[in-house]
Amino acid sequence: MKNKNHIVNLGCRLNIYEGEIIKNHLKTNNLNNVTVINSCAVTEEAEKKVSYEIRKAKKNFPNNRIVVTGCAAQINPLKYKDLKEVDSVIGNTEKLETLTWKNIDQSKNFKVGDILEESKTVPNSIEKFEGKSRAYIEIQQGCNHRCTFCIIPFGRGNNRSVPAGEIVNKIKKIVSNGYNEVVLTGVDITDYGKDLPAKPTFSNLIKRILKLVPELKQLRLSSIDCAEIDEDFWDVLKDERLMPHFHISLQAGNNLILKRMKRRHSREMAINFCKKVLSIRKDATFGADIIAGFPTETETMFQDSIKLVDDCNLTHLHIFPYSPRENTPASRMPQVQKNIIKDRARRLREKGMEKLKQHLEKNIGKKEQILIESRKENFSLGKDQHFLKVKLKEEFKEGNIISCIYTGVENDTLLARIL
Repeated sequence: MKNKNHIVNLGCRLNIYEGEIIKNHLKTNNLNNVTVINSCAVTEEAEKKVSYEIRKAKKNFPNNRIVVTGCAAQINPLKYKDLKEVDSVIGNTEKLETLTWKNIDQSKNFKVGDILEESKTVPNSIEKFEGKSRAYIEIQQGCNHRCTFCIIPFGRGNNRSVPAGEIVNKIKKIVSNGYNEVVLTGVDITDYGKDLPAKPTFSNLIKRILKLVPELKQLRLSSIDCAEIDEDFWDVLKDERLMPHFHISLQAGNNLILKRMKRRHSREMAINFCKKVLSIRKDATFGADIIAGFPTETETMFQDSIKLVDDCNLTHLHIFPYSPRENTPASRMPQVQKNIIKDRARRLREKGMEKLKQHLEKNIGKKEQILIESRKENFSLGKDQHFLKVKLKEEFKEGNIISCIYTGVENDTLLARIL
């Protein structure tokens, strides 16, 4: 088998975006036979996945140079430097810089700086996303908050926003390249703009994009924090080009646990946010991140998270069994037994699947717009505006938006035919 470059993006959508920047750097510098593990460190399982991908890369492409970058490399660089399979360890800022890749062929290359000292984002010019039907745009990096369970600020640094004009220009170029949907991504996107001179808000940025790029058909948001939503957001929400699916960083449904997590919202705030969204966009759907088995969580507290799924009408759940991250305050709190954590995660997932199934069945007979993501022999797969999976019997080009009507449900996917 002839070796070539491979980018393995683990974790968040921001890594997908940055993986394209890395791919461009490899091409620009005529580098070949390089495998880049763009890592995640959000949970213990995420770090295990990094080690697995390193071993897999060495087995499948033994002659490739293995480069480990991303959050796991930034937070614990010496761990990966000492692995015999790894040739280079690159930090989260350094992986975006041209100079890094010019010198990547040096033996045992090691370049990881102090990301908490970074004050600006690294400029880039990504206009195409290979193999992707939608485009991703980084609007900010890092996070100024310090949730007690989270280690990501030490992998991503503090909040650093991309100037609004630069974001708008990138989206214009992306749309001119044929993309119908753009996803705004970052670490804490609703905290956008506070570090910029004019202090533009997240809502102001959305409004500006929709006004200045009228040819953009669909604008989607990645994970948002309901505690950071301002009053201007409700006016922006009325524009139907803003996709009616909102993934909220909730983490728990019990107020005491939320305080111990050092979150900025309450249970009531989350419920009221969803109600207000639905009062403006009646077809809106919601997803959420929820942690099962956070330290000190009792069964009664856990039941509040179960109830929150109904109270916020959540249909897209990302469930994380709690795992202690070294040097975080939560790791020093009284821990819940692992078997209980596992059981609570299972129950939350089952609750989520139950809600999703009910929601899918309610959609039968509805007309929708589908963004085609992939095509197989005699059928196409995509997602609708509410981020539901859809299967069409016909073949369509990736990235096209197709009008259809739902005819049935197959597992977690809606079946549809074109109108």
